[in-house]
Amino acid sequence: MRRNQKRLPLGISLLLAVPLLAAQESRAARAIVQQSPPAYPALARNMALEGTVKLEAAVLPDGTVKSVAVKGGHPVLAQAAAKAVKLWKWEPGPRESDELVQVRFAPEQ
Repeated sequence: MRRNQKRLPLGISLLLAVPLLAAQESRAARAIVQQSPPAYPALARNMALEGTVKLEAAVLPDGTVKSVAVKGGHPVLAQAAAKAVKLWKWEPGPRESDELVQVRFAPEQ
């Protein structure tokens, strides 16, 4: 390797790869066949807190949720979103898959 050749720091190169992986995963996403909205936490309501929680659900071949991992969002909202997504059902698939979902919270008008 040449000494004057510029290299990206490892963290930046990994960040550049993430959108490509996300695009591939979204094409293979299974359809949600049953979902219920999350309960709006009382603390969030009192704070007039709103926002989006990003989650990754590990979905079994039969469409049930094995586990949920929070990928982003306010902690007060994240717990309610994860609890709701654990009860969702996806269409059956040939194998376990990771499904990316976003749950939006907004105070009632």
